[in-house]
Amino acid sequence: MPTYLNAIEIANIQKWEIPDLPDLVDKLVIGDCRQLKILEQAGIRQCRAILIVTSDERVNIAAAFAARSLNPNVRLVIRSAQENLNELLRENLGNFVAFEATQLPAKSFALAAFSSETRGLFTLENRLLRVIRVPIDVSHRWCKCPQLYEINNNSRRIITHSRAGKPLPKGFYQWEPNAQILPGDTIAYIEVTENLVARPARPVNSIRQFWSGITTNIKWKNLRNKLTQFWEEASQTRRVGIVSGILLISLFLSGMLLYKLQYPKISWQDALNVSLVLSVGGYDNLFGQLQIPFPIPWWLHLFSISLTVAGTVFVGILYAIMTERILAARFQFSRRRLPVPKADHVVLIGLGRVGQRVATLLQELNQTLVGVHPTDLEPGVLSQMPLILGNIKNALSRINITTAKSVIVVTDDEVANLEIGLKAYAVNPTANLVIRTFDPRFSENVARLLPYARVLNVYALAAEAFAAAAFGENILNLFRLNSQTTLVTEYQIEADDTLNGKLLAEIAYGYGLVPILYTMTAYQTTKFMPSDDIKLTVGDRLVVLATIEGLHE
Repeated sequence: MPTYLNAIEIANIQKWEIPDLPDLVDKLVIGDCRQLKILEQAGIRQCRAILIVTSDERVNIAAAFAARSLNPNVRLVIRSAQENLNELLRENLGNFVAFEATQLPAKSFALAAFSSETRGLFTLENRLLRVIRVPIDVSHRWCKCPQLYEINNNSRRIITHSRAGKPLPKGFYQWEPNAQILPGDTIAYIEVTENLVARPARPVNSIRQFWSGITTNIKWKNLRNKLTQFWEEASQTRRVGIVSGILLISLFLSGMLLYKLQYPKISWQDALNVSLVLSVGGYDNLFGQLQIPFPIPWWLHLFSISLTVAGTVFVGILYAIMTERILAARFQFSRRRLPVPKADHVVLIGLGRVGQRVATLLQELNQTLVGVHPTDLEPGVLSQMPLILGNIKNALSRINITTAKSVIVVTDDEVANLEIGLKAYAVNPTANLVIRTFDPRFSENVARLLPYARVLNVYALAAEAFAAAAFGENILNLFRLNSQTTLVTEYQIEADDTLNGKLLAEIAYGYGLVPILYTMTAYQTTKFMPSDDIKLTVGDRLVVLATIEGLHE
């Protein structure tokens, strides 16, 4: 049965980001998707599903209500990050699913930071499942397996297999079960495990690192760089305070010297005392009488007035700086951050919606990381993560990027992401570099020109999940494998379901899906990596790995 695609756009676009996009649409309606007449022009009453993916969540929710009023049975797939509201809408609207395009692929960014073979990581039934792609060499234990199918067991399933020098396969069953495993082969598989990705243990000598840091910092070249960096990152108030302090100290020392030279009989202590009194605004203590009590040249008298004025101004600036510090400490007292890791850590640049989700996932995986963001986060957000605030480009020298194992750049500006990524690569070419992009053509060009980087387009990653949800699928997760998006999809078998009564072998090889979990509702039993001879019945639950092509068949 052919699938027809109608679309609604708020305005007539002359130049599309994807040039051939209008040719993929059967009917394009110009107007507001919240208006009933526009929805009717788009054929909402005959639609199987509607995807509402504007950048404004309020528009998306309003359009969902309008679509439901016109078609009680249409499947609603909207873009929204309001988890509590989405749950309420799911209960009240029915046949409703919501995703956030920028958050959905967050796990792909987190996994891209690993230098291991892990390609996917998700949980089912409180068990952790890993998707791994591993190259086979002569020392690998699987080289002893005479046939490929012997790798499969109750907790592991082969997904893809490719020979050395051959392109990576796109489908899941393009391998021969009886094929021999040879050195140079690449095997992707999924396994059930309860162990999170562990960090490699490394000895820590705090005292040695402390003295090493001091020795490094006292070198003149490094000290000059530190002073330059401090000046560039200092606030305007602090810069004024530094300049004023240096000026006041110069005047103070000059006053002490001038008074000693003008009045040789007084001691250095008396000269210091006079200069100090004038510096703190004590002019009236020396010259407050009707007549000056001692002879003084006019130029020294004028200098004394200038020293008092400078001291008074500096005291005001000092109070301003202290007030600023006290207020800053008041708001940040309860949010002390951990120090920046020394080595073998992940640098996460940009802590918007995607960045915060990536940081949470990395923390769940026990990864050492440091975040970089232009402004401070909300109270309680990622409070256990080291955080560097301020200008991102200047912050690269403060995050030990030369010893980092991975750099993830996920700000909301793809051009800035590219610039920061190139700077990071220039400093540390051995680190895993992950760059977030938005524009499809920009992504392709960057990926082609920077083969050493993982360039991930957030919308391209999420688009297949939205499309699959339109077919009625429940998308639990997604990951990237062999340059394509793989969807973790859940089915609840119903009486009129095309899967009802089919063997898992028919579903696996007929639709190109990989069953990874089967739940028999009647007996409340769950099996990971179920056998092919299981027959589905009403009420059963099945979770599979699928591509968008497999779901469409």
